[in-house]
Amino acid sequence: MTLADIVYKDSLRFILSGGKGGVGKTSCAAAMALLSARHGYRTLVLSTDPAHSLSDSFDQNLSGGDIVPIQGVDRLSGLEIQTEKAMKEFQQSLGDSKAGPEMEAASMLLGDVGGMAPPGSDEAMAFGKMLEFIEDSSYDRIIFDTAPTGHTLKLLELPELLDSWLGKLLTMRQRLSSMMSGLKTMFGGTQQEDTSWETLKKTKEKIRAARIELSDPDTTQFVVVLISEAMAVFETQRLLASLNKWHIPVSHLVVNQLVPENVDCVFCSRRREMQLVNLADIRDLYSDLDITEVPLFDTEIRGMDGLTRLGDILLGNQEEA
Repeated sequence: MTLADIVYKDSLRFILSGGKGGVGKTSCAAAMALLSARHGYRTLVLSTDPAHSLSDSFDQNLSGGDIVPIQGVDRLSGLEIQTEKAMKEFQQSLGDSKAGPEMEAASMLLGDVGGMAPPGSDEAMAFGKMLEFIEDSSYDRIIFDTAPTGHTLKLLELPELLDSWLGKLLTMRQRLSSMMSGLKTMFGGTQQEDTSWETLKKTKEKIRAARIELSDPDTTQFVVVLISEAMAVFETQRLLASLNKWHIPVSHLVVNQLVPENVDCVFCSRRREMQLVNLADIRDLYSDLDITEVPLFDTEIRGMDGLTRLGDILLGNQEEA
């Protein structure tokens, strides 16, 4: 499956761009988002990387934690997820739920259950944003600029971890609720609805739906971005092994920042020679995947002109940068 097949596939709702830090994941995500929007898809590109650079790519401030229309492009919006803000909203959604006296008693005994932080809070809040769009029809396409590999692996294992975490939380609340309900009945208290219970159950259901969505090749593709260096190749192997373990569809690699031939530059020639050796290994290791090779740009990829230029190369419409 070529990158054009991915970007222009009508049924595809989610594209995740990921790899080692500094390999150009954000630029590729932004370029794919631009191509998607210009093709007519209502597109949202969002960054789950704690060290955001999506604003730099579009040369526009997207750091407020809210969805912002991308200037000069119809049907394209951007968002840099602010995990602290998302965590507060999550806790507030549980804390504001109308819980009965049994939950108040539970808070006195165990602390506020709604304030418990899920495992991997930063990644959990990023995944929470993904959950928001599973059932949201406002966008045809959501493109994720993921964090470097380690954070991304934690993000992708979260459906299983959060499913377990919420299951334990629900069990604890159920036991405490039953206990306090019995005490209320004994002393003539009145029943009050605990809506936080429903909030947790709905969240658990959404997580299970997300696990199905993210493993469906018709709706999700992970585009791995790497550079032609040994450390990046090793990290890509680890990433692909994890994607396979969690059944995340991946069919395409982008090998970025390839040094062009320059016989007059000794340094450039040596860098290119090293890259060509690693590139041969990449082609051999991943012969079952489609590979796009992107040359090193002579300028920073920033703004619409740079992203358009990169998009042309990703689609194979231009041979050289």
